[in-house]
Amino acid sequence: MELLQEESIAEGLKNSFSYIEYRTLVSELAEKGASTGPEQTEALSQYTQLNNSRMRRWDKTLKFTDEVIQKIKAVDQKVSWVVLSESWCGDASPALPVMHKFTEINPNISLSIILRDENLNIMDQFLTNGGRSIPKLIAINEKENKVVATWGPRSKKATKLVEDYKTAYGKLTPEFKQDLQIFYNKDKGQSIIKDFLELLPLK
Repeated sequence: MELLQEESIAEGLKNSFSYIEYRTLVSELAEKGASTGPEQTEALSQYTQLNNSRMRRWDKTLKFTDEVIQKIKAVDQKVSWVVLSESWCGDASPALPVMHKFTEINPNISLSIILRDENLNIMDQFLTNGGRSIPKLIAINEKENKVVATWGPRSKKATKLVEDYKTAYGKLTPEFKQDLQIFYNKDKGQSIIKDFLELLPLK
């Protein structure tokens, strides 16, 4: 299974995006009223426009403490983060800018973004509770070319909010999804940062 994982990821990476390339793609799609993926709907194009604005804001406002920066700088081995995403994914908009910031702080950490619906063979090896939830980060130790950790689609803190709401009301409503974005804004990426630090090979 592991060999299949690494081989399929390597194949998917042939059509991957850097963060800057992905941001350009989402921005262009937002302007055209379109989205990534085979399905094109008004709702998906609106989510793409929203996420473009959100990522632009996150890129400008995201702050890391000195302690976090020092921990990231301490990573002395090559780590590759491969992330499955789509332009319309609301949970990706706060997570991807945080990932990118990690790579800016330490070039030992690389980030490649691949589109979920073009890589279902990879997605289906990294399901969350049986679902194709995104964003899904796959951490690979480059020296051994081995998957060492995964993350997604949300921080542990946000996941608890989602699970508690589902337990109480059965399913997520549009109102709750708006509340989740408010949580992300108030949290300022800190719970995502905390999760990502746990993925790193820190001494």
